[in-house]
Amino acid sequence: MSGVWKFNPRNGVIRLVENPQAESSSSSSSSSSSGKRKVLVYLPTGEVVSSYSSLEKILKGLGWERYYGGDPDLFQFHKHSSIDLISLPRDFSKFNSTSVYMYDIVVKNPNIFHVRDM
Repeated sequence: MSGVWKFNPRNGVIRLVENPQAESSSSSSSSSSSGKRKVLVYLPTGEVVSSYSSLEKILKGLGWERYYGGDPDLFQFHKHSSIDLISLPRDFSKFNSTSVYMYDIVVKNPNIFHVRDM
């Protein structure tokens, strides 16, 4: 995963800009990323995560457990060995529509996942 992390003070979101030169020359930051769909790849097998059931199997193998004490509109995972919590929208199409959720998984599982353009 290479690029530059940028913080947007308007919405409080940190995101990875993979090609900062292309984004800075673009008239709007959303137009540079809207053309390509992002996918989450499980690096040990090269598998593209295509559903929450496949993601849950992978995360369970990495020590993550489902967390049921939070918002009912979210699909959440936690680890006993850390304070990290992964929160995902219940609707998988929303997971695929923005890479913010994917990068959250990548950051909390270094060298295990990668976000790629499809």
